[in-house]
Amino acid sequence: MNGFMFKVEKFFDILLNKGGYKEVIEGLQNTMIIAVVGLLIGIVIGTLIATVRVMPKYKAAVRVLDKFCSFYVGLFRGTPMVVQLLVFYYVMLPLLDIKMSSVLVAITVFGLNSGAYISEIMRGGILSVDPGQMEGGRSVGLSYGTTMLKIVIPQAVKNILPTMGNEFIALVKETSVVSFVGAKDLYLAFQSIGSGTYEFMVPYLAMAIIYIVIVCLITLLIRVMERRLAKSDRGR
Repeated sequence: MNGFMFKVEKFFDILLNKGGYKEVIEGLQNTMIIAVVGLLIGIVIGTLIATVRVMPKYKAAVRVLDKFCSFYVGLFRGTPMVVQLLVFYYVMLPLLDIKMSSVLVAITVFGLNSGAYISEIMRGGILSVDPGQMEGGRSVGLSYGTTMLKIVIPQAVKNILPTMGNEFIALVKETSVVSFVGAKDLYLAFQSIGSGTYEFMVPYLAMAIIYIVIVCLITLLIRVMERRLAKSDRGR
């Protein structure tokens, strides 16, 4: 017990007295930026892909787009996130002679990866909406895109909100791999603190607690949003 308390004291000494908290704050900030912005990019990409994949395949252009979207989804769902980060950072950027910060690379890859998963989530949500909603929108003169954007997708979002919350949680936890391309996240921050004392037990426990708190807050937020949406439906 005394040995554990000594480790705790050393951890808090580095955290509070030697500026370790600054690294934790920076790591937490980068973790949340990568996860939140990646999710937003994923929602945009996923919605576009899902819309293409549920469109009637009467036109050749739509069929070509559908094939491309299927390839995109298969590519990003079929490879690990860390492999995508490494290929993007160490292969594609040098070949294209493009310079990007490690955080921006992480945001880009997370957004592209999330788009593949959200496209399937969104497609399921769109297919769960009564087909009569699309028919009703078209019957009053709305175009396919307008009907999808203003009528079908809002209803689909209500159906997939819990699953989207799970995707956000998954993105937050997967940010632990961005250290492979040099981005400072929570893992790298606590790794640095542990390296200062060669004691990793307490820093890793603290890191785990922070992740648990973040996940609990996201879960609570999703539940609040679900309750509000349920109230709005009952109020109609």
